[in-house]
Amino acid sequence: MIQSKNTSKKFVIYLLLLIGVILSIAPFYWMVIGSTVQSGEIFRVPPKLVPGDYLLKNFQSLNEALGIGRIFWNSLFIALVYTFASTLIAAMAGYAFAKFDFKGKNPFFFVIFCSLMIPGQVTLIPMFEMMVSLDWLNTYQAIILPGLAAPFSIYLMRQNMRAVPSSLIEAARVDGAGELKIFFSVILPVTRPALAAVAIFQFMSQWNSLLWPLITLNSKEMFTLPVALSSIIGMARIDYGQLMLGTTLSTIPIMIFFLILQKQFISGILGGSVKE
Repeated sequence: MIQSKNTSKKFVIYLLLLIGVILSIAPFYWMVIGSTVQSGEIFRVPPKLVPGDYLLKNFQSLNEALGIGRIFWNSLFIALVYTFASTLIAAMAGYAFAKFDFKGKNPFFFVIFCSLMIPGQVTLIPMFEMMVSLDWLNTYQAIILPGLAAPFSIYLMRQNMRAVPSSLIEAARVDGAGELKIFFSVILPVTRPALAAVAIFQFMSQWNSLLWPLITLNSKEMFTLPVALSSIIGMARIDYGQLMLGTTLSTIPIMIFFLILQKQFISGILGGSVKE
């Protein structure tokens, strides 16, 4: 009797999980199907659930409208450079706050922590004026540099680096290692899971960023994918086939990036809960 109840309970749990998976995947599946059919077929009732033969035509139309190769390169270059630089800065700042004692350490970290509660829209006008004064509008640096010191990433790295044994660092110093060598040869390898988590967050935030690039970029040659796709939506006639294809293409790098780092992701998120 007890075994029967346990079996029924597991069946219900697995059924609910299956329903959740289907509901989660359904929008993405519909997006992929929509990229292979004509615009008018996307909203038909009943919906089409098998791929069509309009994928190449949609790609040609999208490329003619946007120049998808250049747009894709812009997004990929900006996202990769930003991810590398912001992750390195977060790791350095986290290491400093976790393992060094210096004057003003706690107030500085408190300011960084409080900045998490400031909406990004508040800084748009002063940041735009700064870009104008530096003559950086419509450039890569205008997109990459302003958000490099991400408060959440610094906080996450600081929490993870607090779990690194101080004895490990002291042993490296006794062996004659300098601070840079300790950071790159000891700290970074130990905190790879946290670095992977931060890299995923940073890559996703930059790849999907729309508002700031929309404000600072004003030429088609510099557009990123979100900005370019928003320009399609703004046209008088919306080709939903092109839009679905562009959205599908924009999700592929995120999926690849996450799949590469997924083994490190969960342990990196949970790493800050362990203290020495």
